[in-house]
Amino acid sequence: MPTASPPPVVLEPLFPLRALALAVSHVPLGGGREALLATLVVTRLAVAAYGPTALPPALRVERAAAARHWLGALSLAPGLRQALGELVEASVRGEPQALASALANVTEVTAPHLDKKARSELERLARRFTA
Repeated sequence: MPTASPPPVVLEPLFPLRALALAVSHVPLGGGREALLATLVVTRLAVAAYGPTALPPALRVERAAAARHWLGALSLAPGLRQALGELVEASVRGEPQALASALANVTEVTAPHLDKKARSELERLARRFTA
């Protein structure tokens, strides 16, 4: 007699940057939204660069090149452009200290556009890299 197997469980994927994505959607079109959207894209590279789910180095290099190209098309303040570039480079290397430092710098530069939850999320992520 066949035994019934339990139904499959589908786990909801966890998106680590929900507050930042929500902040992007709440900022009016213009420089603030571009700054937050660029921060979201580059921070996603950082998330994929370290830990048990880190992408292979070759894929990180490829994604970083695409991000650099995309960032070049945006009108960003020079300080933000530099901070984001440093985070892109840190995501290629995958070194936790470099990721944490670069992300802290991006958080500081984008602070005027971040709400409390998004800033807290970025700070928590930076701490996770060095934990």
